[in-house]
Amino acid sequence: MNENLIRMMDRDGVLCVLAADTTDMVREMQRLHGTAKVVSAALGRLLTAASLMGSMLKGENDSVTLTVRGDGPASPLTAVADSRGNARGCAGRVDVRLPLNDRGKLDVAGAVGKTGTLTVVRDLGLREPYVGQVPLVSGEIAEDVTAYYAASEQTPTVCALGVLVDPETEGILNAGGFLIQLLPTADDSVIDRVERCVGKVRPVTTMLFEGMTPEAICRAALPEFTLETLDCASVGYRCTCSRERTKNALRATGLAALEEMAGDEETRATCNFCNKTYVFSKAEVQALAREARAAQAENGRETT
Repeated sequence: MNENLIRMMDRDGVLCVLAADTTDMVREMQRLHGTAKVVSAALGRLLTAASLMGSMLKGENDSVTLTVRGDGPASPLTAVADSRGNARGCAGRVDVRLPLNDRGKLDVAGAVGKTGTLTVVRDLGLREPYVGQVPLVSGEIAEDVTAYYAASEQTPTVCALGVLVDPETEGILNAGGFLIQLLPTADDSVIDRVERCVGKVRPVTTMLFEGMTPEAICRAALPEFTLETLDCASVGYRCTCSRERTKNALRATGLAALEEMAGDEETRATCNFCNKTYVFSKAEVQALAREARAAQAENGRETT
């Protein structure tokens, strides 16, 4: 896979910028979920944001989860990314179809909702994950991510995201985004320069359509800064489900649920992120129920 995510820092150490071409990632999401145009755009933006944010995590097993709960018909939307920038996602409804908005664009805010919350959960392998939540600013995703960083992490951030969908075939033409963050060494003059640059930058999808790479997008977004590459990565759509993880999820439903499922000839569980279905026989579920019953009895003895 080609390297399609880059992290860069300016020579003076006052800001960092990340950019990614997530076209293949969003195409795979659409293939797995069969999303309608506006849901492809909304979930594609959220996947891209998660990928960029995940790539900033330090630990190999760290992850970040973004959940948008709005009052729109496609909500909730969830995207999960690992520290390598690979991501997976799902939407409450994938078949939502809406008229174009007043600007003639896909109505992402209408699908997501303009009232609600963006919740960010960063699992860093500690006892408790870090959880931050902010009200939705617009439902357009990028502005909501920017607001999250300002309110929850007090980090001046600029986020731009885009998904270009073919109006006829509904296929994904391109997708990507960039994230600019000011470092503690940045002063007001740096902020002014960033605002000046961002005010002139073209849409991400336009730059991708012209064949620009993530590195070229970073430089186009910040032409007044001398940028140096920190690292590059290859990111894609990655689901981490497995039969064993699904079995553990069944265990977590508890004894009563397992006993009820054990009455069926087979139990089917479908992954929300890739739609793969795992089938468990009656005997397998009965065995899980016996495990749960034994554990419950053991806990009862310990408390007496």
